[in-house]
Amino acid sequence: MRILVVEDDKDLNAQLCEALVEAGYVVDKAFDGEEGHFLGDTEPYDAVVLDVGLPQMDGISVLENWRRDGRTMPVLVLTARDRWSDKVQGIDAGADDYVAKPFHMEEVLARLRALVRRAAGHASNEIEAGPLRLDARAGKVTLDGRSLKLTSHEFRLLSYLMHHKDEVISRTELTEHMYDQDFDRDSNTIEVFVGRLRKKLPGEIIQTVRGLGYKLTGG
Repeated sequence: MRILVVEDDKDLNAQLCEALVEAGYVVDKAFDGEEGHFLGDTEPYDAVVLDVGLPQMDGISVLENWRRDGRTMPVLVLTARDRWSDKVQGIDAGADDYVAKPFHMEEVLARLRALVRRAAGHASNEIEAGPLRLDARAGKVTLDGRSLKLTSHEFRLLSYLMHHKDEVISRTELTEHMYDQDFDRDSNTIEVFVGRLRKKLPGEIIQTVRGLGYKLTGG
């Protein structure tokens, strides 16, 4: 899952990015509203963490522009604790949730997990596909109840496919959601990781849809 963090406080931005990377996300960052708006307008994110008080363009304006342009990714707004009006403005502008500063990092991670799973149509942190079970909160996958050993890239790929179970996902979409904007999009690493996953998974749970991409199946 790929997350954008738009926060002008460099220390807080770094803390958020570090926590998200440790939680298994791919993270892009911006330090002002104009840069954040551009990235959110041109890159496919699974969720955005957006501060309200940004230089160049404030967070509310960034969010309003995204929604007006049809950008539907979930947005978690960061507000000052004593500015209840920011919360109201954020929700009215199209925010999906908010966290007041100062906050506990675990709360941000929990709210992001909820936004990502709801956007994918899941009500729980645990997603099943046949004998596979993904625990998004713990960042683990089990196969028939046994923990499945995966590299970070294999986990990201399988997690995205499980969040979009029974959907055909193109190689391009997988690449865009697994790597930041500086990644070489012409790389064939997706095929390599799919091949490695297939050796660890039963049967044809990851299917190749010729000319279109991949589909993860399961009851």
